[in-house]
Amino acid sequence: MRGAWHARTTEEAPALPAPRTLAELEADVARDLALVAHPRMEWLQPKRSGGHPVLDALIIGGGQCGVVTGFALLREKLRNILVIDRAPAGREGPWLTYARMPNLRSWKDQSGPDLGIPSLTYQAWHEAQHGAAAWEKLRLIPKELWNDYLLWFRRVTGVPVRNGVEAGAISPARTDDGLPCLRVETSAGPMLARKVVLATGQEDAGRWWMPDFVAALPHGVRNHSADPIAFARLRGKVVAVLGAGASAFDNAATALEAGAAEVHLFCRRAEPQLVQPYRWLTFGGFLQNMHAMPDEWRWRFMSHVLGLREAFPQDTWDRCARHPGFRMHVGRPWTGAALTPDGRVAIATARGAFMADHLICGTGIRMDFGAVPMLSGFAQSIARWRDRYAPPDGEVDERLGEFPYLAPDYGFQERIPGSTPWIRDIHLFGISSTMSFGPAGASINAMVYAVPRLAQGIIRGLFEADLPRLWQDYRAYDVKIAEVDPARIAAE
Repeated sequence: MRGAWHARTTEEAPALPAPRTLAELEADVARDLALVAHPRMEWLQPKRSGGHPVLDALIIGGGQCGVVTGFALLREKLRNILVIDRAPAGREGPWLTYARMPNLRSWKDQSGPDLGIPSLTYQAWHEAQHGAAAWEKLRLIPKELWNDYLLWFRRVTGVPVRNGVEAGAISPARTDDGLPCLRVETSAGPMLARKVVLATGQEDAGRWWMPDFVAALPHGVRNHSADPIAFARLRGKVVAVLGAGASAFDNAATALEAGAAEVHLFCRRAEPQLVQPYRWLTFGGFLQNMHAMPDEWRWRFMSHVLGLREAFPQDTWDRCARHPGFRMHVGRPWTGAALTPDGRVAIATARGAFMADHLICGTGIRMDFGAVPMLSGFAQSIARWRDRYAPPDGEVDERLGEFPYLAPDYGFQERIPGSTPWIRDIHLFGISSTMSFGPAGASINAMVYAVPRLAQGIIRGLFEADLPRLWQDYRAYDVKIAEVDPARIAAE
């Protein structure tokens, strides 16, 4: 009987028509959010510090992670929040800056920012904009469309974002009624908040890194893949790219498409990385539970994943390989580089010298808390993985030991307990959370689990700090839900 019912409901039930316009979709969004708005009571009270207003949460970073975190907190009735971003409106995150692939690498039907609200999915937005037939024909999501979707998402959910504001040092403070809060120096003046979320993506707890001998070269002959690059100036040039991950390939392809005569991509490994383990990790059991597993298992999985380069998909390889000037060199790391008298660069490699006109390093991020303005004032107080876990022989990796060892709510933990307890109110939700949580803080497909976990951790901290006041409010609560006739009540 159950099988027959299941077949009837899944195979015979007519599909509901998709909204035909964006206005129709936005009406659906408003109705959906109203239907799931329970519980509706706003339970936090405004705070002040030295007479200045204190936010319940300040989210630094207005890209996808920051905006979706803001949406999750609004659903929990935190109305006194703000998202800030140093970029101008519309250029938050990497999509229109250093993301140089044409399409997202995630599958088109992976949900994430919607947090389970169907009308907020990318598919719903795409169909309302371009029609269901266009969605069916779409294979991968163009990054520019993803950026447009995020801007629409931010508008329709009402997440407050203030652009053109750069965050600086964070220090402890107190509200006027004695609760801990944080002071954040910003380009718009100091801001106060009870909770701070760092949703700054790749740069959340580190810096873009390249070998020292490359960094020592003049800026005109070298770039990191995250830099603004004048690719038109590489026309007719020989370009050397260090790294064999997806972003290195993206930059190689962009240089070729801009007219570079030759692009040579150098990989230190004897074979390129063709398997993408993140594809295997994308299942509910892992995404939902890895953060709660014993340290030895978290280290074992994530140190192996992070010890690999990000694999490049077939489209990325084809984008480079269609140009006759492209070559990939495996087993050939760079060991040095020097400027020649004619303005070219001589690269020392494991198999002899190589001459190039311009270098691009697709070498990623290195943990460096002191290089991050928000963290520099307490960089030595942050617990790292090396402070909490000693891996067995054969699994030691000093680079990964520098990752922050985060609390279950993404909060920083003290290296020396009791020395800086206030850093627990700073929550790191970016790429550097990977060692503690797996693919979470910078992954679209993990958002459905990761963002609610972060939001609940923030809510829990605020609730716990407010317990004395909430107790008093509860004891003072006297709203009657019925009127009774005293004459009908007999005292025994």
